[in-house]
Amino acid sequence: MLSFAGSLKVFVCLEPTDMRKGFEGLHAAVQERLGEEVRSGALFVFTNRRRTRLKILYFDGTGLWLMTKRLEQGTFFWPRVAEPGTSKLRLTAEAFSLLTDGVDMHRATMRPWYQRES
Repeated sequence: MLSFAGSLKVFVCLEPTDMRKGFEGLHAAVQERLGEEVRSGALFVFTNRRRTRLKILYFDGTGLWLMTKRLEQGTFFWPRVAEPGTSKLRLTAEAFSLLTDGVDMHRATMRPWYQRES
């Protein structure tokens, strides 16, 4: 289980991403698809079409981290596009932890579980 500070910014790409992409491909996706700056210190989270894998890009001030998680069974709960033209969603650190743990948020009692970017 990963643990992050509550003030951490987390941006989820709502559209599936080719998981063959590495540092450069995901860096380009952050800039072009999400309209964000990689060096901002935020986490940028991507999933494949089947939602069985995650890739997270993070700049810690000295270099880029690329983290990957593959579920052995099941799929990640993935937020849906609420408004047409939306390509990203900002999550709280708590919601991100639930997402990475593979928790099915459809069966959770508190909804919605994410915060929209202001």
